[in-house]
Amino acid sequence: MTTENIVARTDSPETGLLIIGASQAGVQLAVSLRGTGFAEHITLLGEENHRPYQRPALSKEFLQGAVDKENLIFRSQEYWDDHDIELVKGARIESVTKNADGSGVATATDGTEYPFRRLALAVGARARRLELPGADLDGVVYLRSADDALDLKARLGDFEDVVVVGGGFIGLEAACSLHGMGKSTTVLEHGSRLVGRAVGEDTSEYFLQSHRSRGIDIRLDARMSRFVDDGSGRVSGVELEDGSVVKAQLVLIGIGVIPNTELAESMGLEVDNGIVVDRYALASDGTTVAVGDVANMPNPLPGAPDGERIRLESVNNAIEHAKIAAYSLTGQREEYAGIPWFWSNQADLKLQIAGLTLGYDSTVVRRDDEKGKFSVLYYREGQIIAADCVNAPLDFMAVRTALGKNQNIPAQQAGDMSVPLKGLAVDREVAA
Repeated sequence: MTTENIVARTDSPETGLLIIGASQAGVQLAVSLRGTGFAEHITLLGEENHRPYQRPALSKEFLQGAVDKENLIFRSQEYWDDHDIELVKGARIESVTKNADGSGVATATDGTEYPFRRLALAVGARARRLELPGADLDGVVYLRSADDALDLKARLGDFEDVVVVGGGFIGLEAACSLHGMGKSTTVLEHGSRLVGRAVGEDTSEYFLQSHRSRGIDIRLDARMSRFVDDGSGRVSGVELEDGSVVKAQLVLIGIGVIPNTELAESMGLEVDNGIVVDRYALASDGTTVAVGDVANMPNPLPGAPDGERIRLESVNNAIEHAKIAAYSLTGQREEYAGIPWFWSNQADLKLQIAGLTLGYDSTVVRRDDEKGKFSVLYYREGQIIAADCVNAPLDFMAVRTALGKNQNIPAQQAGDMSVPLKGLAVDREVAA
């Protein structure tokens, strides 16, 4: 990072709220605070040299050229100026000194100091790196940031064969985008099924068959040994443990993310697969708030077992969690309780997930191949707790609504595709 990328501080910098991380959660926190009437100066620090932007489109619409980078920007500079929110780009914080009352000073790598009265961490997560021989070859890339996406777009004319390492959401979204652009695409998934951490076996199998049918080569239980050098420092393929080589002039790695907890750890905050927070988004020191992908929180799903904690990586969570943090920073107490939901667009398949599948003990499948609709409903002790819905938005809305109203959709009737789920919802007491 060069000093010319840093926005200079004034001679008498204002204190107020400092948000470290111009992520979706960081942006939403600033916006929500202004919506509550919070009048103090807000400083929003972004590590990247870009205005805050939307990440989900990087692997889909942006990569495909359907939208340009300006369409990804959250807010205009005029908005930040009008709402007394100082946006600082290219600022990487390396240390924070805090006082008992929550005030303190954050210091960037270039020595710039940012004093604050209260602190919020919206530092997100970074791409998990794959440590294999040849991992530093030209053409071995990741897709997490805008710079990653710009680099990938610039390479599109340089390759015909691509290997995507990782069969999760990002990997499959990127694989579908690249395949749709005419690239010969192979997905190497280390596990025994696709999207294994997020969906059940029925949904995994549905995506496997769907993507294979459109011509994407998907290999499960793939064991890689190294990336192959073409002799000039560029990747030319991926060698598997059996000695075979999958040809590739580009290897895109998407094997998940790691929460950025290093700063929190240096501050002495409790960390466990993320920054540990309570239902009000407060960290263990009682004054710092932590929001979005980096936060390890009590399960917000109504009726979740006591003590169950999760870390959610979704736009919906970033927005809703930031709203709760805004209340905390204004002295109010609003518990984070809601229905988590997610989505993933893969070619012509639109997956929508309502709820969380933790602890499910049975499922019901709804499928209409003629209309291209597919849903899996998840139950725990006879109560619906989640659903995966592919091209079935009415199923998604019915389950999301039922969960929000503490209703059940009886499993005995849910498998009939001719019956709308909305009409089956009953109060849990009646269902019992």
